[in-house]
Amino acid sequence: MTTLADKPHLSRQHMLDLLKHMIRIRRFEDKCAELYTQEKIRGFLHLYDGEEAVAVGIIPVLDKRDRVVATYREHGHALVRGVPMATTLAEMLGKQEGCSRGRGGSMHLFDRATNFYGGNAIVGGGLPLSVGLALADHMRRADIVTACFFGEGAVAEGEFHESLNLAALWGLPVLFVCENNLYAMGTALAISESETDIQRKASCYQISAEAVDGMDVVAVEAAARRAIHAIRETGKPRFLECRTYRLRAHSMFDAQLYRDKGEVESWRQRDPITRFRSWLETNHMVHSDELTHIEEEVAAEIAAAVAFAEAGTWEPVEELARFTYEDRTFEDRGVQ
Repeated sequence: MTTLADKPHLSRQHMLDLLKHMIRIRRFEDKCAELYTQEKIRGFLHLYDGEEAVAVGIIPVLDKRDRVVATYREHGHALVRGVPMATTLAEMLGKQEGCSRGRGGSMHLFDRATNFYGGNAIVGGGLPLSVGLALADHMRRADIVTACFFGEGAVAEGEFHESLNLAALWGLPVLFVCENNLYAMGTALAISESETDIQRKASCYQISAEAVDGMDVVAVEAAARRAIHAIRETGKPRFLECRTYRLRAHSMFDAQLYRDKGEVESWRQRDPITRFRSWLETNHMVHSDELTHIEEEVAAEIAAAVAFAEAGTWEPVEELARFTYEDRTFEDRGVQ
């Protein structure tokens, strides 16, 4: 664990905030898994257990004006970014009150107010989107950073290489964040990539890169601060490889036959929440009553979110074609 002495800007309150963010994600997703088994959440559900330190270590370092592009495993990113838990859960239940009107579901959360640009079900699909957003900001000379999260499985996609190449060529303010959990959907990194040191791939495009322990929230935040500061100073992209592990299956349908149970248990000993909480307790930075208070606050927020989502409304059938096609003709838009 990175020592507090190495990060003097981290106050005790900030440490408690980091812990609460991670607990909030974990407890929310535990409830989502429960609702899924009750068939209140339908379709696919990809949970973030074990990877919380990545989103929590990076997203709060960004400014409100910055942008976040995530993957289909994005509930944690959305919550940390400030997307309300109630509208997040309503979206997952398919209700109109959801952040995407119930049309996106678990994999397509979107919230314009917080500059949260998804939520993308296509592996690697967020990479070119992040480059496009950053290009627009670059052309406007706007001081805005776009953080793009993706798994190591996306590294095998062509758009990974195209996106890094263009970001480097055009000098775009993108923070590429690879959440390397070793197995993508179910294929071990060692049998899918000839070069398993993912950060080295960024150097092929002349992008400065760093690998960090993705199970250590303080280490992730320190690396994020360095990278984001460098992007603002130079306008050029940076790359972070966060080496992490998902403690749950790839999705609720995954039997996990591709990885050894002993391996999962060994990684569970590095659980970022347990690890960080133990470190805080050992260093007398948190009291038991504070931990109880955090758990109670989170439980109350989750209960309120469930009540809001379950009381939500389904979209009327007659409106299902809305937003699917452009209603106006080309002439209405002034196109000849």
